[in-house]
Amino acid sequence: MEGESHAIKKRVLVTFDVDGTLMRSTGPSSNRLHRRAFSHAFLDVFGIEGTIDVIEHHGQTDPAVIVNTLVHYGIPSEVASEKLPVLKSRMVEYALEHAKDVGEGLEVLPGIESLLQALASNENVAIGLVTGNLEEIAWMKMEGLGIKKYFTAPYFGGFGSDHIDRGNLVRIAAERAEKLFPGEFDLRVHVGDTPNDIRAGEFGGALAVGVCTGVFNKEQLEQVSTGGAVILADLCDIEGFMRLLGIQG
Repeated sequence: MEGESHAIKKRVLVTFDVDGTLMRSTGPSSNRLHRRAFSHAFLDVFGIEGTIDVIEHHGQTDPAVIVNTLVHYGIPSEVASEKLPVLKSRMVEYALEHAKDVGEGLEVLPGIESLLQALASNENVAIGLVTGNLEEIAWMKMEGLGIKKYFTAPYFGGFGSDHIDRGNLVRIAAERAEKLFPGEFDLRVHVGDTPNDIRAGEFGGALAVGVCTGVFNKEQLEQVSTGGAVILADLCDIEGFMRLLGIQG
């Protein structure tokens, strides 16, 4: 980010959601480590043998998934919320203990590595994460799938560990980026695959870019936009994405 490119003057901040945007869950052990981390926390803190699959969790932050799942199993919302710090801690501890399994049931989506590489080669683009995942687990996934190296160091973003409401995470990531890389960004973009990503991007003052690589289709992503979100089939068209940002590849 330091210095100035002769070809590219525009400073751009791009944040990506994780699950369904950069990667997808596959096979019978889909997103295994993350799912098991939730179950471990439920058992360790409340003695509940449970799974997040009992609720609709796409697009939610990890803390929201924790609370909503525990409510399903009969734990009052206020009790679950009060225990969030220890529940999140148990999740991270489990993930770290089983880090070798982080890539099991996950795969990088087509076009992602090439796009991240193209963005990373541009010194005026900062790349971060905005995800409902807890921060440690999000970066473990990036590392395990071999794409963490493309994100701008020092690594930054907005995470489920920061706030239960995804709408605040785009703003949190932008504030961190502005502190790390002083000077205003000419454009902020958030890319995600769920209606909550579209809402979060627009709430956080970014251009929301929706991708139909998760469980939601174009119409579902378009209908929640109030700020002219751009909806793409996927992220395979690198040149098209660069044009969208107003920069050269």
